[in-house]
Amino acid sequence: MVGLVDIDNIEVNDGPLTSENAALLRPSDPTLPLDELRRRYEQDGYLFLKHLLPREDVLEARRQYFSLLAPTGVLKEGTDPVQGIFNPTKSPDEYPGIGAGAVGKNGRPGGEQAAKFVDLAIEAHYQDWYAEKFCNHPALVQFVARFTGWGEHTLNFRRTLLRNNTPGTKPIGVHYDQIFLRYGEPTSVTAWVPMGDIKINGGGLIYLEDGDPVGQQIEEEFTTKAKQAGMTDEEARSAFNSNMMATGLLSESPAEFARQYGRRWLVSAYEAGDVVLHKPHTIHASTVNNDPDNVIRLATDLRFCDSSKPYDKIGNLVAAFDLAGCLDVKLGGLNGYAVYQVAEKAEDKNV
Repeated sequence: MVGLVDIDNIEVNDGPLTSENAALLRPSDPTLPLDELRRRYEQDGYLFLKHLLPREDVLEARRQYFSLLAPTGVLKEGTDPVQGIFNPTKSPDEYPGIGAGAVGKNGRPGGEQAAKFVDLAIEAHYQDWYAEKFCNHPALVQFVARFTGWGEHTLNFRRTLLRNNTPGTKPIGVHYDQIFLRYGEPTSVTAWVPMGDIKINGGGLIYLEDGDPVGQQIEEEFTTKAKQAGMTDEEARSAFNSNMMATGLLSESPAEFARQYGRRWLVSAYEAGDVVLHKPHTIHASTVNNDPDNVIRLATDLRFCDSSKPYDKIGNLVAAFDLAGCLDVKLGGLNGYAVYQVAEKAEDKNV
């Protein structure tokens, strides 16, 4: 596999990624035969699709997003919102990210100014240009339906994670998605969609080489430990149970994690229109956003499942959960099974 140029300034929480501990993701043309694309997905645990979505549609969604957040002062004065250039006079601490690894149990991070920014970032999930149009983009939904063979049973979860990463802020820690989707079978497909161009050192997603079997092994170990600890099924399903970090992550140190398992991290630059599909146990993280032009990294996680089979209905629940994936305060006293019942009722009422 092609190596990296060490001057690219690619960095994770615990150090640089170089030609010694990283390589490039394998790109795929969406027009390749489906059998070949499926073979790559099974072999690699991911499928990096180039130019699957129309570039102009992705950039329009990016423009809408940063226009919504512009009143917080996050953007450099005099720049076009679609550029997403961070305001160099501001502190990154005032503009934190959300989601996996942000804070314990993935709640809302930061102080008063940060809270305003995060609230708008969460509000973006409910805007028609995103929730109705972008998340249901026919080019993506139709491809997933054909690729998986699910056809009309292809369901895209309503709970998504539209995540920004300003330069210098904390990147996403090491995790796999099934940790947060344990009320369903491990057959879902995640589509990670960069919403704009991301340089190779701009905070994009990275994948552990041959990381799917590692994720499956870790999940089996978690299950065994949970049983030995006397956890109930509901406790064991929690992404924040006592076997794990408070953030639901496997590690905050990607470089050390890769060394531990004798693997490399796979990285890439991304273009607006690219999509990466990955499996439920595929291990991934992100790099520090070291973009030399101060561009804010923006991307979203969209998840798909086969609605004709058992799936994580909590993952399809919007009203009862915040967008970071943790319980809304009103449901904080419920156990896992009770929340699952709430999710089923909400789904029946199309909440």
